[in-house]
This record gives sequence, structure tokens and C-alpha cells, in this order.
Amino acid sequence: MDKQLKIGIALGSGSSRGWSHIGVINALADLGITPTIVCGTSVGSLVGASLVSGKLEKLEEWARSLTKLETARFFDINTSMNGFVNVKKIHNFMNKTVASDDSVIEDLDKVYAAVATELETGRELWLTKGSVGQAVLASMALPGLFPPIKINDKWLVDGGLVNPVPVSVCRALGADIVIAVNLNGDIVGKHMKKQKLENTQDTSVAGKISRLVKDYTGSLFTGTNEDDDTPALLDTLAGSINITQDRITRSRMAGDPPDILLSPKLSQIGLLELYRANEAITEGRKCVQRERSHIEDVFHMN
Repeated sequence: MDKQLKIGIALGSGSSRGWSHIGVINALADLGITPTIVCGTSVGSLVGASLVSGKLEKLEEWARSLTKLETARFFDINTSMNGFVNVKKIHNFMNKTVASDDSVIEDLDKVYAAVATELETGRELWLTKGSVGQAVLASMALPGLFPPIKINDKWLVDGGLVNPVPVSVCRALGADIVIAVNLNGDIVGKHMKKQKLENTQDTSVAGKISRLVKDYTGSLFTGTNEDDDTPALLDTLAGSINITQDRITRSRMAGDPPDILLSPKLSQIGLLELYRANEAITEGRKCVQRERSHIEDVFHMN
């Protein structure tokens, strides 16, 4: 492999499915492939920042240890209604596993960019300077869950709204070969099928509580047909995000395809199931193995 070759990795958005990026990065490293240009959108920006900050091992250890209860503690109902994420807990988590408060993008050993969306204009912004932590928070500020982040007098939200898999950013920053990781390739509609299955099969305490909450909210917001089994708020939000990002990803990559496309099979993992890191990381590794022959061809390893 040409040691002068600039390798870029475009880490896509996908919320809890993003832990699979860790498996992908580690599996590529086992093949001797280390990116020098790291671009990420949403959770991809978080894992990418952890990689370039030298904290990926800590992030993996933390993610693998996460439980359902600890995941729930990251969310709370607040009176401002800017989002359901506990920003203080996120800040502490990022300091330990992603980047410290004083970490600046310009000082990193690798080229790094996080993709965000300008809320007022809808413009795509590439954050390549300034605070690493603020860039990550802006890139993953999913409306409804995270509050928007203000950088340079602009309110920024999740980059997945405009560029879910930032292949174009890697190219613009000088990558000769781009490896793209798309987390949304097989998810449209899958969450609804999963929800129907859970409604009929989940007899656990958690399942019963979930149905009670759904029945209660249904009594507050009645529909025209009680037999419609209207999707819950979170299911609707997740489905809308999945559809949007899938369609945008297809369009963007049709015009600017990567040299290597990795698409982990993650449809079984829900939007906020962060505690399923073991499954996601394992699938990330498996995905690289499935594409190994193509990867070796691109890098002339044979």
C-alpha cells in the first residue's frame, strides 16, 4: 500500500447504531488501514473525535458497559423543551471518552471535520476549527432530543439533516481514498415492524409499562379510530429520521460515491438503544470482514 496515500473515513449518522463505527475502525486497523482524514456526522462526529483524540479505547469500554438504566439517566423532561437530553451528563461523558474541554481541532494530529446544519438557513457547515467538543455537540444536536448549539453566532443542529454520510467532506479535505460507513441502509420501516412485534410479545414489566404509557397518551390525544394503533411519538420521530437520512444518503452518494462503502446491518437496534453497543461493535467488525476482498483490491493488498 502506498504510504503517501491520504485515506479518509466518512462516519455516518445513526444515533445508537453509531457504536458500530468503533468496530469498523478497529477492524480496518487490523488490516493496517488507518485514516488520516476523519469526517463525521452526528454520532459519527462523536466516534471520529474520540478516534483523533486518542480516546477510542475509553469510548469503547464505556459503551460496552452501558446499561438500560444508565442510558435512561441521559434523558430527562425539562421545562425549556429544547430537548430531552441531560446536557450536563453528556458533557461529563464527552470529557472522559471523546475530547476534553480545551481540545481544539487545529491541534489534532489528524484532519478532522464535523458536519452540522445551520438552523436558520439550512446550510451545511463543516466544523474544522475551534472546540472539538462544541463541534461534536452541534453535529449531533438532533431536533427534539438535543438543544441547538450556538457557534460563531449561528444556531446549529444535527448534520444528518443535510449530509448523513460526509463523503464529500473527505474529498474536499484531500482524501485520495474514501471509506464511507452508512448506518441507515437497511432501517426504513424496520422500527415499525419491531414495534408491532414487541406489542404482541413483550410480557415483561418494562413492556407492560410501555403499553400503559401508550394507553395514557392515547387517552389524551385521541384519534378518529381507536383501532388504528397510532404509532407512539418516539416511533414516529425515529421513522421520520430514518426516512429522511436514508433518502438524503442515497442522493448524496449517487453523486459522490465512496471508494469503499461499508453498511453494517443494524435494523434491529433502535434510535436510543445505546446499551446495545456490544451488538453494534461486533456487527461493525463483521461488516469489514464481509467487504475484505474489495478493501484489499482497492488498497492493492494482494
